[in-house]
Amino acid sequence: MIRTRFAPSPTGYMHIGNLRTALYEYLIARSNGGKFILRIEDTDQERFVEGAVDVIYKTLKLAGIKPDEGPNIGGEYGPYIQSERKNCYMDYAIQLVEQGDAYYCFCTKERLEGLKVSSKDNIAKYDRHCANLSKQEVDKLIKNNTPFVIRQKIKEGSTTFKDEVYGLITVDNNEIEDQILIKSDGLPTYNFANVIDDHLMNITHVIRGSEYLSSTPKYNLLYEAFGWNIPTYIHVPPVMKNQTEKLSKRNGDASFQDLIEKGYLPQAIVNYVALLGWAPSTNQEIFTMDELIKSFDTSGLSKSPAIFDMTKLTWMNGEYIKNLDFEEFYNIAILKLEDSIKRKDIDLRLIAQYIKTRIGTFNDIAEMVSFIDCVSDYDVSLYKHKKMKTDEELSLKVLSEMIPVMESIDNWDNDTIYETLTDFAAKNSMKNGQVLWPIRTALSGKPTSPCGASELAVLLGKEDTIKRIKDAVLKLSSIN
Repeated sequence: MIRTRFAPSPTGYMHIGNLRTALYEYLIARSNGGKFILRIEDTDQERFVEGAVDVIYKTLKLAGIKPDEGPNIGGEYGPYIQSERKNCYMDYAIQLVEQGDAYYCFCTKERLEGLKVSSKDNIAKYDRHCANLSKQEVDKLIKNNTPFVIRQKIKEGSTTFKDEVYGLITVDNNEIEDQILIKSDGLPTYNFANVIDDHLMNITHVIRGSEYLSSTPKYNLLYEAFGWNIPTYIHVPPVMKNQTEKLSKRNGDASFQDLIEKGYLPQAIVNYVALLGWAPSTNQEIFTMDELIKSFDTSGLSKSPAIFDMTKLTWMNGEYIKNLDFEEFYNIAILKLEDSIKRKDIDLRLIAQYIKTRIGTFNDIAEMVSFIDCVSDYDVSLYKHKKMKTDEELSLKVLSEMIPVMESIDNWDNDTIYETLTDFAAKNSMKNGQVLWPIRTALSGKPTSPCGASELAVLLGKEDTIKRIKDAVLKLSSIN
């Protein structure tokens, strides 16, 4: 059975690249009838961020990525916590020491810093100063409580491994440092603990960023030293901001949580992230999670970095919004509408119907409906529209003559208002747009609006509609 794991460090937010890794791990497991688990790798206590585990767990849950096993949390599977398993790692490290595949290192921080200073680039490979200490010397130092770490002893030669995306890769072992396996505090390093845990949890496929390609040989040497099966590796290229820069929270790039706060739907984000480095066998772009599970195949993964395109994400999010059931849309939109509209006489369900197909994100709502409480100052050039064949002079004439016509309407509904406006156009030998555009502009004060002139009039009510038309007449008159 295929078993995958997402193993983040609890250092804060969920980066888009992290989410993509988790998603690919999940899709590979589910598409093959396997299992996906969540494991929090928190052995680096210096980088631990309080509350980060909850952020990771809740983010995955919101994204629809659910573990198939793990500790029970409220009836659902939660994450395995690496620090809670810390007692098992030392035994494996000691086994490696006894086999000659690892050794105790008693070098002080000062000595290690000295190696850096003496190197040309301030980066020094460990010189194996402690690799050949006798057992008697080691026992004596340990008995005297001398602080130590345990280092992996890299063997001579080269290491070759196959990656599902990058193919066969060979690395000269001379390029690999004797990495620390157990730190002086007794906790394992990430590089050691993830190998042990992957074996103990029967992980068959490891998906991670291509930056870990260079670390893979030392992982494989550990697997070989223990006589364990090496998992299938799938390294994916980074998600980029542009051709030269990676996405980075430090540079203000959005995390999953940020995108949610900006009004994007979780399912749209997941859909878009799935396509960042993976191409389906068809031209389909909009996928449900079930469709992703059925379609996902590692053969569609690319070696090339993927560029995160906010415009494409916004388009995709807009498609998801359009496809929402109205009640589901309204339940999300109502909070934005109530925050944005202070008037109590506005039919919020009606405005929700108008804006549903016109927004890219839910945060667009505020700007879309900002005219409802009052019309902001606007440039009269908005009345000039080439396609509608209108200008300021014609608009002033239309609006002035429409005031008494609008005042005479008894049934203030969309059909009646639209018929009145188009009848006026016909009687005055005008095209419909020459009447509708000035009215729409006067009522919204915007180059675009969520609906047409007659719908805006119904939404705003008769009294406010006529007042806005009169205000527009005064505005246009002042420039002539």
